[in-house]
Amino acid sequence: MAALAITSTVGYGTLYYAYAVLLNPMAASLGASTTAVTGALTASVLAGALMAIPVGRWLDRHGGRALMTAGSITATALLIAWSQVQTIGQLYAVMIGIGITGAMVLYEPAFAVIISWFTPDRRPTALLAITIVAGFASTIFLPLTGLLVAHLGWRDALLALAAVHGVVAIPLHALTIRKPPHDTAPTPAALRTGHTSRRVATRAAMHDPRFWLLAAALIAHGAATSTIGVHLVGYLTSRGHPATCAATAAGLLGALSVTGRLVLTGARRRLRVTTIVSAVFAVQAAAVLTMPLAAATRVGAVITVTGFGLGFGIASLATPALIADRYGTTAYATIAGRLAAPVTTVKAAAPLLAAALIPHGGYHALLAAVTTACLLAAVGMRAVGGSAESRGGRQRHDRGAESHQADREERGGHGHGPRVPAVAE
Repeated sequence: MAALAITSTVGYGTLYYAYAVLLNPMAASLGASTTAVTGALTASVLAGALMAIPVGRWLDRHGGRALMTAGSITATALLIAWSQVQTIGQLYAVMIGIGITGAMVLYEPAFAVIISWFTPDRRPTALLAITIVAGFASTIFLPLTGLLVAHLGWRDALLALAAVHGVVAIPLHALTIRKPPHDTAPTPAALRTGHTSRRVATRAAMHDPRFWLLAAALIAHGAATSTIGVHLVGYLTSRGHPATCAATAAGLLGALSVTGRLVLTGARRRLRVTTIVSAVFAVQAAAVLTMPLAAATRVGAVITVTGFGLGFGIASLATPALIADRYGTTAYATIAGRLAAPVTTVKAAAPLLAAALIPHGGYHALLAAVTTACLLAAVGMRAVGGSAESRGGRQRHDRGAESHQADREERGGHGHGPRVPAVAE
């Protein structure tokens, strides 16, 4: 848990957040527009989205050790290659590679390892620990990258970040990710049974209307959060706030995402996860709706940003819990990958669509779109929980029993069937 918390923080800091600081120096050095350079990051995110499904399938079949170690080695090499790019085409090629390796080392594979390693009663704490620590990636690496660029220039700054990533991520992934302690060596028959169980579990999720309700809610929420994350500073400066004040207020989003995760973990002891998340999404909608009225003052800007920030990172913690609870761990990574692919794609595309909307409708149109997306996400998440309740306890019990039975066959933890490890190295 500690190792994955550290590697997720370093991974997001070096492979994603550092880009914001490097953008302008790179554009000046390469003789390209900031729009063209920003497009390379979008291409990186889209490449990661396309990799989510095959990576999930690999994790379910082979576990995370080899994949995450290879990913961290490749990511380190790509950071070095990034420091040497001379053309915009080379930058796009490197960033697409970084997007692919990011899918191998960031949240999704880390969550899959955690889900397979920890028992259900300990998973929430483990997931919370990783997302809390990694939630400070921007807080750590944005100023660190800025300091490195100021003293070394952007190319040598990337070499320094590559050294940090390589020294930290490679050994931690190679040495700490192992088979779960409850696994035993699988026989060929057990492997065949495990493969069948994964296919059955995946097919069941794909035919479950609640899966698509969850996907729709997360897509809407992902569009809202990515849009605000990119355009909040521009909106606040348009309301008359100095750039430093706007950037400081926007910087609250990272810290507040940790607060939202703590709220979810504490409240889930008494309330359904879908109920909590739906309420937080509704709070976000209210915060964005009141921005035109309140954000003209510094206090109002901070209050509205705080309201939105509470839900900024809550989906990343709620999603693995919902998938594991509803569909078991037999095919967790495969199902999570199929969910992450469209959500990540929308996160990459939404800020670009929002940028195209601003010249025609201004920021008011953008805020209206974000408010609508948050409301749709709240309704969708509530429907995910409501549909489960309407099916009745008997059907939930049967579905849960099937999922847990597949889980036990996969893990070898109970019963008389074949024993198959959830993470087979």
